[in-house]
Amino acid sequence: MKFNTHRRDALVGLGAGFVVSRLARSDVANAAVGTMLAPAGAKNLRDLSRMLAGMPRRRNFHSVPMILDDPDLWDQAPLAAVLAYAGGPRQAWDNTDLAGSWLNGMRNTVNSQVWSFKEPDFLCVSATHGSAHLALFDQDMWNKYQFGKLAAGNPGRNTYIEAPPVSSRDPEDFQAAEGPFSSKGSSIVVLQRRGVVFMGCHNTIWELAERLAGAEQNPDRLGVGAIAAELTNHLIPDVILTPGIAATLVKLQQAGFAYSR
Repeated sequence: MKFNTHRRDALVGLGAGFVVSRLARSDVANAAVGTMLAPAGAKNLRDLSRMLAGMPRRRNFHSVPMILDDPDLWDQAPLAAVLAYAGGPRQAWDNTDLAGSWLNGMRNTVNSQVWSFKEPDFLCVSATHGSAHLALFDQDMWNKYQFGKLAAGNPGRNTYIEAPPVSSRDPEDFQAAEGPFSSKGSSIVVLQRRGVVFMGCHNTIWELAERLAGAEQNPDRLGVGAIAAELTNHLIPDVILTPGIAATLVKLQQAGFAYSR
């Protein structure tokens, strides 16, 4: 990966410190990247994906505060790795609408960067908040808190994290209309396998917890901090939790990520 040497050494040390700190005190959830669909020539992107997959995320909270004031409360080491990436062009998408075309838009952009502009190491980041953030919770949370009631069309399950049949098709045929790079491959898991990074937002989680705490969708009658903790613990694999996406977008732009929405 094309990191500045001193910056990379500092990052590795930071990541190791957080891993040791977390393992000493709590269970952690490892990322679980599946078979990569990134081009064979995307060495920098593949290196980043492997690095992120090896960095634990803390997912055993009992309660979390409204404002995260300690890096141990979010995924600081994985976030630092993304900010340090200099292996290719970088783009951050400001995604807020669950029912919108956000996944398809990122898919089209990755396709054009990789095959039109010949940028296999292009890094696409989803800065996810608003209703789009519902897609980053596992099915257990969709069932327990009836998230379908908050989504357009009242879907019964989180289809955004399901692997479509085309995800198992031959990735060498990138022009296939029924392949993983077609519109039928616009899913979170397929995009993750292509190297797209999905970031979550604590502020969105907290506001959702506030909404659930006073509604009939709170079966355990938990407080806001406990609901927010449970939601955090049930983020899907590979998501990078940030203290707040709007603030993190500033960091991404400062690091050279182009802003899109």
